[in-house]
Amino acid sequence: MRLYNTLTRRKEEFEPQDGKTVRMYVCGPTVYDHLHIGNLRPVLVFGALRRYMELFKGWPVTYVQNITDVDDKLIARAQENGETVAEVAARYTEAYFQLLDRLGVVPPTHSPRATEHISGMIELVQGLIEKGYAYEKGGDVYFRVRAFKEYGKLSGRSVDELRSGARIAASDLKEDPLDFTLWKAAKPGEPKWESPWGEGRPGWHTECVVLSRHYLGETLDIHAGGNDLIFPHHENEIAQAEALTGKVFSRFWLHNGMLTVNGEKMSKSLGNFAYAYEVLERFDPETVIYFYLSRHYRKPLDYSETALAEAEKAVDRARTLISEVEAELRGAGEEEFGEAGSEFVAGLSRFKEKYLEAMDDDFNTVGALAAIQELVSETNRFRAEAVGADRGALREAVSLLRALGAPLGLFQAAEKVVTGLTDELMELLIELRSELRAKREFELADRIRDRLKEIGIVLKDTPQGTIWQKEEA
Repeated sequence: MRLYNTLTRRKEEFEPQDGKTVRMYVCGPTVYDHLHIGNLRPVLVFGALRRYMELFKGWPVTYVQNITDVDDKLIARAQENGETVAEVAARYTEAYFQLLDRLGVVPPTHSPRATEHISGMIELVQGLIEKGYAYEKGGDVYFRVRAFKEYGKLSGRSVDELRSGARIAASDLKEDPLDFTLWKAAKPGEPKWESPWGEGRPGWHTECVVLSRHYLGETLDIHAGGNDLIFPHHENEIAQAEALTGKVFSRFWLHNGMLTVNGEKMSKSLGNFAYAYEVLERFDPETVIYFYLSRHYRKPLDYSETALAEAEKAVDRARTLISEVEAELRGAGEEEFGEAGSEFVAGLSRFKEKYLEAMDDDFNTVGALAAIQELVSETNRFRAEAVGADRGALREAVSLLRALGAPLGLFQAAEKVVTGLTDELMELLIELRSELRAKREFELADRIRDRLKEIGIVLKDTPQGTIWQKEEA
């Protein structure tokens, strides 16, 4: 597998540093508001990359995504609303995880809150002071950018270039305009913690260094986020982590392009955005996912409802094929493939090969979706011509479609029906089945049991009554 590394500006062979588990960190949300639709891109893209590594490469992924629950934006929102910062953060953190669930995104392995690791941030800042990379002035602590000789290696910016465009305010206590804040002295009404430099709170750039090191160690396999974070956020992370340890902070840096509207970056400050939950009221989750994956993750993606409507057609085409074939073959039992069916099944491997080739080439989901659509077209062609036992071969095609869609979060909707079954509905079905058995209408009772089994629900008759559970994969 080859991935484009922002640090080296080229595609490089990737595998976990220990050959087994991928250590992956993705910058998460600042929970002062609902996510807008542009904020979803790294969530969906890097979540899909994680699932591909797990399902197709055989690499378990320790996936860490932070929750920034103390920040200038959070403080401003809390003051506007007459709430505490903690109340605002709790509300929008819950909304974020509800959004992940609605999209079918597998939650991160760890979702640490910044406020849970303040002591670690203080320890890191103290370590940088001791090594001469940081200094305290007036209760604030700053990082000496010029002390870290490799500053600018991620963004490709030179310190001299940055210095020429920098300005220092009259009230600024920095030694150099380029120096960035590690610790902020407390202001009235703001959250604060005790530290060796007085009461205050950590700077944003320090948060991700501490959280990633805590869960993933001193050297990560992958650090990812939007390309708007390359400078200064990710550049500043590298400076802190590598100044402290002298070790490579992250082997690979992956960055997604921005979502745009008429070619202009989507952002709340410009007002040209839509909240993700609002878009999901008009388009189902798989449509939104397909839209994002229909363009290479490193390129900008222009948002429009026309583009979403096109994605909806593509998703519906595949899902219609799957649902109709599964309905046709349901209850028919295993069939022997005829000669034409066997030839069709043998040819399915080429679609998987195209899919894998694309996915292994810098996570090219555009090529992967093209392979999936070719598979849909070929299966529809075969379906129109096949007769008799040959039609059993369609089972293999829809199984492959589900498998290829799984890491992308596509074509799984029918399976998700199981998670939507309520206890009350199952109790009703079990009660109906019991009544049928009592009336000795065993054929109909068995049909209920068998149909439930087909969607992954197993009924077990015990001395205490009938119980139900999801079938083990």
